Order: sequence, then structure tokens, then C-alpha cells
Amino acid sequence: MKCLSCKHGDMFPSTTTYFTEFNNCMLIIKNVPCMTCEQCGEIVFSASVHRKIERIVANVKKLTSELTILEYDKVA
Repeated sequence: MKCLSCKHGDMFPSTTTYFTEFNNCMLIIKNVPCMTCEQCGEIVFSASVHRKIERIVANVKKLTSELTILEYDKVA
């Protein structure tokens, strides 16, 4: 699969750290599966991973603290 951003690099399976901020809270989810462009570094999540991230964020919003760090494999 070619990168949709740079149109030159091939995408390869990888993991990344996902960061989001809400209500003065920083949420960090480590080891999230993704596809990464070998050329420009663009990161793309599959639809299923994106849905799981949304579910994780919604659940964490209920337990809001100032900093939450989660391991993807343990909460997805």
C-alpha cells in the first residue's frame, strides 16, 4: 500500500503512541497498532483500531485525572 500523504513511500505495520488531551487531562495510549510510511512517517490507523481508540477515550473520560497512560493490548 502506498502512502496517501506523500504518494511515494510504502506503508508497513508498526505501533505508535497515541496522545490526546481533553478537560485538562492528557491521555497516552502506548503500542497502538498502525501502518507507517517508510518515506514520510505518516501514521494511519485501521477502522477497527480507530473505533477501539474512541471507546478507550470515552471510558477514560469517565475516570478523568490529569494524566492517564494505558497499554493498548491491555485495554483494547
